Amino acid sequence: MKTKTLFMTVILLIAMPSIALQAQDEKEWISPEAAAKVVDFQLQGEYLGKKDDGTGTELTVGLQLIALGGGNFRAVAYVGGLPGAGWSRGDESETLDCKLNDQGQLTFTLDEDKGEVSATFKAGKLTITTDDESIEMKKVARKSPTMGKAAPKGAVVLFDGTKEAAKNNFQRGQIVMEKLLRHDVETNAKFGDHQLHLEFRLPFMPYARGQGRGNSGMYVQGRYECQILDSFGLDGANNECGGIYKIAKPNVNMCLPPLVWQTYDVDFTAARYDDAGKKIKNARVTILHNGVKIHDDLELPNGTPGKHPEGPGPDILYLQGHGNPVVFRNIWVVNK
Repeated sequence: MKTKTLFMTVILLIAMPSIALQAQDEKEWISPEAAAKVVDFQLQGEYLGKKDDGTGTELTVGLQLIALGGGNFRAVAYVGGLPGAGWSRGDESETLDCKLNDQGQLTFTLDEDKGEVSATFKAGKLTITTDDESIEMKKVARKSPTMGKAAPKGAVVLFDGTKEAAKNNFQRGQIVMEKLLRHDVETNAKFGDHQLHLEFRLPFMPYARGQGRGNSGMYVQGRYECQILDSFGLDGANNECGGIYKIAKPNVNMCLPPLVWQTYDVDFTAARYDDAGKKIKNARVTILHNGVKIHDDLELPNGTPGKHPEGPGPDILYLQGHGNPVVFRNIWVVNK
């Protein structure tokens, strides 16, 4: 079954409840409270519904609606569910562009030989109605199962929301928005083999594109970058969220919408060197993004550009500064 038949339509109209479109003079938002006043942000997100495939079998359908600024959106439909929750890389998906008009209606263009169907968005549900059926898609807010995970006994707590932790544990450590850690910091401590937990939040930057959209990075040992980027709804490349820059793309793109807290959980084994300083074994890493394993005992053949060169001995954790207002919280390490 083709994903396009999920809608069977040329134009999909999402009738918004009575709400004035906010003038979007701003280009980025760093707080959910401020972004919530923007219609684009209200619509953006993840949806789930059910669809009969025509044989009596009910399929789960996922939808990610990505805001691109000025009432422009991209929608990605997934057969089987959402990425990491029923849908995996290689399963069927379809990408569509759409736009919010002056009447608060969102229009999708599909096949020219299809009919027209209306839809309503109310109370967090998107209801698509055709001549013979109605498909209801509920807006969902996924949360990482490791969100708020407490540091175990013996862990090195790097950031707990206090000014003292930011000042004592990081170079350039700065608190923003009362208890969050600003990007562009590096630890005073250095680490060898270790496990790491951190939580990050991307800004809402609908007008930005590509590497200019919520860009940061988690540099394990200051040598190996796992990208942090607003890659919500993208394919999941090695330079997108969860990718090991220039080395490996994530097994599935688990990036959630901007301004939703996300987690990285890392199990890292450092490269080994002989007494002469020659590398004899590559580093390896397993990473969970929002609780889903996106790299499984991945071999890292070399370091990644941007901070420290690969070498022997322990090294820092660096949270990259790239000019975008990415923030962090709940960061701890367990040395192995």
